[in-house]
Amino acid sequence: MSEQSASPALGPVELEVIVGTVRSAELEIEAAVERTSRSPMIRDQHDYRVALFDAKGRKLTGRSYSALVEPVFEYFGADDIHPGDVFFWNDPYNSSGGIGHIPDLCTTVPIFYGERLVGFSQVFGHHDDVGGSVPGSLPVDATDMWAEGLVVPPVKLSDRGVLNEAVLKIVERNSRLSEHLRGDIDAEIGAAQLGAGRIIAMAERYGVDNLEAAFDAIIENCTRTIREELLPKIADGVYHWEDYIECDGVEAPRLHALRLTMTKTADKITLDFTGTDPEAKGPINWPIDYSDGRFARKWMAPVLRSLAETPERAAEIDMNEGVLDVIEVNFPGKGTLVTPTFGKPTGLRFFILLRSLGVFAACLSKATGGRMPADHETIRIWGLHGGKTSKEFYLFREVLGGGGPGRPWADGSDVVHIVPNSRNLPAEFSETRYPVLVEKLGLAADSGGAGYRRGGCGYDKRIRALADSTLLSNADRALLNTYGVNGGGPGEAYGITVRHGDGSEQSVAGMSDNVEIKAGSVVNIKTTGGGGWGDPLRREAELVCADVRSGLVKEEAALEDYGVVLKRDGHRLIADRTATANRRAELRGKRGKLAMFDRGPYFAQIKRDTGIAWPEGWSDPDEGCYASEIDETDWQDETAAVRLRNA
Repeated sequence: MSEQSASPALGPVELEVIVGTVRSAELEIEAAVERTSRSPMIRDQHDYRVALFDAKGRKLTGRSYSALVEPVFEYFGADDIHPGDVFFWNDPYNSSGGIGHIPDLCTTVPIFYGERLVGFSQVFGHHDDVGGSVPGSLPVDATDMWAEGLVVPPVKLSDRGVLNEAVLKIVERNSRLSEHLRGDIDAEIGAAQLGAGRIIAMAERYGVDNLEAAFDAIIENCTRTIREELLPKIADGVYHWEDYIECDGVEAPRLHALRLTMTKTADKITLDFTGTDPEAKGPINWPIDYSDGRFARKWMAPVLRSLAETPERAAEIDMNEGVLDVIEVNFPGKGTLVTPTFGKPTGLRFFILLRSLGVFAACLSKATGGRMPADHETIRIWGLHGGKTSKEFYLFREVLGGGGPGRPWADGSDVVHIVPNSRNLPAEFSETRYPVLVEKLGLAADSGGAGYRRGGCGYDKRIRALADSTLLSNADRALLNTYGVNGGGPGEAYGITVRHGDGSEQSVAGMSDNVEIKAGSVVNIKTTGGGGWGDPLRREAELVCADVRSGLVKEEAALEDYGVVLKRDGHRLIADRTATANRRAELRGKRGKLAMFDRGPYFAQIKRDTGIAWPEGWSDPDEGCYASEIDETDWQDETAAVRLRNA
């Protein structure tokens, strides 16, 4: 293999082919992970991420977030990166902010063309179990990270092609599902190596110098697109907003605030987390104040795509490493939710991970007159585990999706997942693998926030336990609602109830471990709905009627939230236009000015009964923030048009 092989000059066609090939290679890596992994969490629910980087560790695509390559440079340096190496870690405090909790094991393979380092291929997955005090390695009452599982600092799992079996044996031994874990790690290594091969093939075809020039162009294109297309849509200024985690699993439920100040100038955005609450005792901390907040910036930047001219254009904008030239980030000193001190638990950091997107989107709503989507569903995990011996042990666990946000151009999607490609476990798989019976899987009516564009609905799932087992729930938004925007209403909160064999019912807190479930008990899970966007009284009556007929909205909500009066036309339910016009006029007369944000009843009660103590320099970020009058005809809503034709 020659590093100086003849190659064609790099033109726009070649660049576009390279862009497409890199994206295709990531899809191939994903397919390989799904074909060869062992655990339901990764193979069936797709809770893993892949990425390709250049030799500088710069991420080349924005298909999904990933970890970082910086730990390789930090721990090993350029002189200790060789062909055949496999780097491996999961330490939240030694991963440059790229790994947030211990179940995420990260595998990184360097890519060499001859003796020249040209990039990195990476896979990390959320593994079924890596030890710790409870099955699944996400104890809700952990007070340090060592209760959450085995912590692995950056190490070489393979050194120049020689596998370190001792490290693998230690990792396996600490898992309750060691066979799953070993199979997943093997799958991730193999998939990363497959991706490396695709980059090497491009170096052969185009020449390594041309390939690296293409990588530079890919990243520069991202920066230019943000500056030219997206930043001009945001008014210059300083904007504040905050959102909350409702419980840390250790203390009684209370608001833990994530605060953000966004400063927008002509050519960049600065995000400042100063004012965020102190670190929590429980596992809701998120250590991201490393490597100049590189992970946080890449994680949050895709929110900007909602400002593209059309949804189709938004899908085309690739948020890669180029975002770092447009977004800066500032953190407070050590000891906050986003700058926790070493060893604080981080297992459920996905709550604050999702809140970071919400506070950024809300600041952008303020800066764009409400032209941003409402709040999205959040990550939550529930499950059952049991078995009296290690051979009988089982862990039935799901990362269930919820409702997407209402958007100026469309309703929110139903039961999607903020983690790309993730999904619930199929009923057929669950019933053949575990002692459960799936009695219901549907959409939770009225879970999406009311709005001119309705929030998406969450799941309504019912599971019967066929054996004595133990229930776990790792969820927030069980008290606080997803927020509505620009006059839209809040989405419904998460809830889980158990109907016992004696007919009694038990409500389970969102943060729960070790809830005893007897055989024959029925567990009902309802996941969050997305927030609504825009004034519900402006929603087309035909769409409200269609939602009622589809079971997404109940007749009472149609009347109370949307002001739509329904009547029967034979067997068909239709809107009474005259009564609807009168009802909407009545509702408009009773209400005041619509708020820009609606956080739901739980937050309103806290604000009314106990108030919120803002830190020095902060005040109520919602005060004086009202919905904007937006001409809905500015938005091309193909989804609504199709539904109106079918209504």
